[in-house]
Amino acid sequence: MTNSLQKRLYQERELKQIFAQANIYGSTYLDDIVERSVCPTETSIKNLKAFDEQFPEQGENAEQVLEQLDKFGSPATSAIQGGRYYGFVNGSSLPVSLAARILGDYWDQNAALHVISPVASKLETVCETWLNDLLGLPDNVVAGYVTGTSVAILCGLAAGRYRLLLNQGWDVNKQGLYGAPKLRLIASRQAHGTVLKAISLLGLGLDSIEWVDTDDQGRILVDQVPELDDRCLLLMQAGNVCSGCFEDFDALIPKARDVGAWVHVDGAFGLWAAGCGTLKHLTAGMEAAHSFSVDGHKTLNLPYDNGIVLCADSEALTNALHNSGSYVVLSEERDGMFYVPEMSRRARAIELWAALKYLGRAGVDALVLGLHEKAKAIAKGLKQLGFSIVNDVVFNQVLVQCETDQLTDNVMTLVQQSGECWLGGADWMGRRVMRVSVCSWMTTDDDVARTVKAFSKANDAARSSK
Repeated sequence: MTNSLQKRLYQERELKQIFAQANIYGSTYLDDIVERSVCPTETSIKNLKAFDEQFPEQGENAEQVLEQLDKFGSPATSAIQGGRYYGFVNGSSLPVSLAARILGDYWDQNAALHVISPVASKLETVCETWLNDLLGLPDNVVAGYVTGTSVAILCGLAAGRYRLLLNQGWDVNKQGLYGAPKLRLIASRQAHGTVLKAISLLGLGLDSIEWVDTDDQGRILVDQVPELDDRCLLLMQAGNVCSGCFEDFDALIPKARDVGAWVHVDGAFGLWAAGCGTLKHLTAGMEAAHSFSVDGHKTLNLPYDNGIVLCADSEALTNALHNSGSYVVLSEERDGMFYVPEMSRRARAIELWAALKYLGRAGVDALVLGLHEKAKAIAKGLKQLGFSIVNDVVFNQVLVQCETDQLTDNVMTLVQQSGECWLGGADWMGRRVMRVSVCSWMTTDDDVARTVKAFSKANDAARSSK
């Protein structure tokens, strides 16, 4: 590093002007988020061409870099931080967790080892205890803090693979998969794509899946689950990604445990129902599973990226994700790298701890219930307009349908283009649906009314153009 560059970097950090500049841009962005178009305009997307430039030889000053990023980047974002973005089960950010994330970014901690970051280790430990308390999980459940549910599922199934094979006398860490005993994967036809990705990455093979049909809400049909044994990985859902439905945990998990099968619960957004007094019945019996995956950046409204794997078999999890190195300095405290695939990673527990500390049990209850109530209000308003609501709105998901698939897609496109709100579509039971995912703490009664009005206008326009 040249002396001139180092001098410039020191000056920028000491003067702090660029940090103030970034805070101004960010604050202005949040001020405008409520009334701006929920989706980027065509003009803002075209203006992204401003980033198509040759790699600079000398570079520009920091103020110019931030100015370009804000001028052309901010308008081309989706208003996920607002109250009318209903796509892909994306949550907003609680102010306290966003602030904690910013502070954590200043700290720039590597959460691999206690010796590297004692504060990261402590907050991970505290959050683990709090999560078990909040979600009603056994005290022996351990937590790993990952990017999201995709990786959390991978971790949970890796732990299950390790334990089931070891029970068959096969150490997958030493012996690999070639020649290993065959494991059975039991999943519903509504299993999320990230589950299938994890199965592929773990080398278990999609052809190993024994598919089980579901009812009209997407719940696995208990009486069609094949006979389980000690080679089975049973995959269940707490919150179907389309309908929001929950499996019958009480009926299946005890059977699985009795024969030595491993149960993983995919609860990306739905696991948080266990922390809501009104909705916790949806997760009854779930606590007896072996592993769980959940996102903080969905229902709990943490900044991206924040996912959690929870596992009742710490030995299986840490052995499945084992790390080593002669340079590694272990401690008697939590060394977080043993609970996740990565070694170096950011300290995600900072904003998780901040959110849980800020909300408390009562706040989590109110947050989760509020999302459910807004979803029911949207469903009620759309039903009064003549739309079909094809799911039981048990959590935060609303599936909306018109008489024909073409009309459904046309209405959805017009709603998206309106800029009033944004939602995506899906295939559901052989038909097209519009999928409304209420996942932001910012969604108000006024947002609900505006959403219903946007649907009404789109519906009228789509029918008049037929």
